[in-house]
Amino acid sequence: MASDAPKGAQAPPSGPPYLPQTAQSGGLPTPIPDDPIIAVLLLFFVGGAVTNMTIFQLNRRRDHKFIPSALLFGFCMARIVALSMRMAWASHPTNINVAIAANIFTAAGVLLLFVINIVFTQRIVRAYHPTFGWHRATHWTFLALYFSIIASLIMVITSTVHSFFTLDLDARQKDRDVQLFAGTYLAVMAFLPIPVVILAILFPRQNAIEKFGRGPFRHKLMLLLFTATLLSFGAGFRIGVNFAPRPASDPAWYHHKAAFYTVNFVIELIVVYTYAISRFDQRFHIPNGSSAPGHYSGAVRKNSDDQHLDSAAN
Repeated sequence: MASDAPKGAQAPPSGPPYLPQTAQSGGLPTPIPDDPIIAVLLLFFVGGAVTNMTIFQLNRRRDHKFIPSALLFGFCMARIVALSMRMAWASHPTNINVAIAANIFTAAGVLLLFVINIVFTQRIVRAYHPTFGWHRATHWTFLALYFSIIASLIMVITSTVHSFFTLDLDARQKDRDVQLFAGTYLAVMAFLPIPVVILAILFPRQNAIEKFGRGPFRHKLMLLLFTATLLSFGAGFRIGVNFAPRPASDPAWYHHKAAFYTVNFVIELIVVYTYAISRFDQRFHIPNGSSAPGHYSGAVRKNSDDQHLDSAAN
């Protein structure tokens, strides 16, 4: 998650921040080939941002509140910043502060996709098992997951920045331990929707499925499982790279630029456009004010402000 050292560098700079001595995913960016690759990715993320904000505003005018569209807009904007910082880093390879910013934004953005998928997972659980899904213990469990993702992000940012400003080997090892723990936890969060959704489907139901949104329910399941699988692969690859450090002078194949851009950006673009093209704003929408069994299916109507994170994201 830190910047790479220029080829031939044997020692860190004389003062902080210091370049890392291990190979980093994507290596040191250079105008060629990084700038053309980044330009293409930026074009797609700008398109994703415009598409999702347009969908969000059109829905809002029809009183069809669907916050995940706004979250995808925010995600695309975060990716635009991350790629712009990496392009700036390519033009100023000795500016370690730019390198730190580029790596922080690269690590942070994807968490919004994890949150969106967990929100949809919660809706699936509530649709299949309303009593269990709307129980306060279940509600607080999902709420804890959201806050734990934020806490993990803070841990990653803090340890990554601190590692640039110390040469103490013991301190750097502790920073690395924190990064590995937080990265592993986030990989688990990316994978979590898959087993939870499968268990919700297989566990015997006491009632009919409370279907919500438009389209066949199996399409919602396929969308969620597909995107969760892609995000799990990306998160697993990233943490796997961190568990297999190499000297900066001897990077492995998994540090290559192709692997970096594919795992960190192409996979995410597939998720963004899959959701937008499939009109997830229609498929995963739930009635405003849903806060109890029966609300998803319309059996019970309640006109009130959203009381849960799930309701706030409808």
